[in-house]
Amino acid sequence: MNERMGHQSIRFGEPVYIRSGASVAGKKEGEGPLGPCFDEIEKDPLAGEKTWEQAESALQHRAALRALDKAGIKNTDLRMIFAGDLLAQCTASAYNLAQLDVPVYGLFGACSTMGEALSLASMAVAGDFAEYAMALTSSHFASAEKEFRFPLAYGNQRPLSATWTVTGSGACVLSKVKSRAAVTGVTTGKIVDFGLKDSMNMGACMAPAACDTICTNLQDFGRQPEEYDRIITGDLGSVGQQILFDLLEKQGYDIKRQHLDCGMLIFDDAVQDTHAGGSGCGCSAVVFASYILPRIISGEWKRILFVPTGALMSKVSFAEGQTVPGIAQAVVVEHMEEKD
Repeated sequence: MNERMGHQSIRFGEPVYIRSGASVAGKKEGEGPLGPCFDEIEKDPLAGEKTWEQAESALQHRAALRALDKAGIKNTDLRMIFAGDLLAQCTASAYNLAQLDVPVYGLFGACSTMGEALSLASMAVAGDFAEYAMALTSSHFASAEKEFRFPLAYGNQRPLSATWTVTGSGACVLSKVKSRAAVTGVTTGKIVDFGLKDSMNMGACMAPAACDTICTNLQDFGRQPEEYDRIITGDLGSVGQQILFDLLEKQGYDIKRQHLDCGMLIFDDAVQDTHAGGSGCGCSAVVFASYILPRIISGEWKRILFVPTGALMSKVSFAEGQTVPGIAQAVVVEHMEEKD
C-alpha cells in the first residue's frame, strides 16, 4: 500500500520500475567526462533543423524513441508522458510530443523538471493509472540563451558563477514490469525564495531549495545521509554545492561523502570553460539516464536520492527585477535484485 510520509513524501507500496533510460547529448557534452556514457551525441547544434527550438524538439524526440526501443515497447503502449523544457509554454516538448501521439502532461519546474516528471510518472504507475509512463525533458544552450539572456551573436561575458545550459534530452520509461532499478519514494519540493536576484548565479538561488527538500526527505523517511550511497543534486554547480553544504551543516547534516552534482559531472571546466558547471532541464536528465541509472542497475549503488533543482525565473520576472525562487524535487531510486 502506498504511504504518505510526513508532509511532503510518499513511499510506494510496490516499487515502480525504471524499464529504460535514454540520453541524446550535444557536441560539447559529448566532449566532456560523460561522453562515452551517452546513447547518442549530436555534433550539429541545429540537429539538421532550421532553428534552435526545432533542434531541441528533435533531440527530445530521438531520446523518447530510444527509451521506447530500449524498453521494448511502442509509443502506443504509453498511457501518458510527463515532459517539459525551459522554453515559454514548453514549446520544445509540444512540437516533439505532437509526433508521438500519446497523452501528455506538460511540466515546468525549470531545471528540476526531470525530478518532477519522474515523481509524477511514478505516482501514475503506482496508482494503477498507467502500465507504462514516460518522464522526458530537454534543454539547448542556444535556445535557453535566446530565451533568458542574450542572442549568441552578442558575445556577452559570463561571470564565474554562471552555468552552461546543457544541450541534450533524457527519457525514462516507468512501469510495474520488473527491472533492476526502481523508484521507491518521492519527496515533493516546496518553493524556497531567499531573495536572490542574480540569474547568473543560479546555484546560489537553488541551493536553499535543495537543502529544504533533502532535509525533508531525511526527516520524512527517518533516514540519515549515509543510508544513501549518493545524494545527487541537479545543477547547483561548484558555487551552489558549497552553499548547500553550509546550509545543511546548520541543520545538522553532512552529505559531503555522498554528494554529487549533475552539473559538475557533465563538464570539465578546466578544459571546457563552463565555469560553475552545467544546467538546464536536460542536464540532470541526461546524467541520470547515462551515468546514474546504470550504476543502480549494476548494484554499484543500492539506494540514491536524486534531487534535480530548478530556478523559477522567466524573462519577464527577470526584466522586472524580481527574485529567483528555487525548487528541488527528490526521487528515491533503488537497486532491485532479480527474483523469479
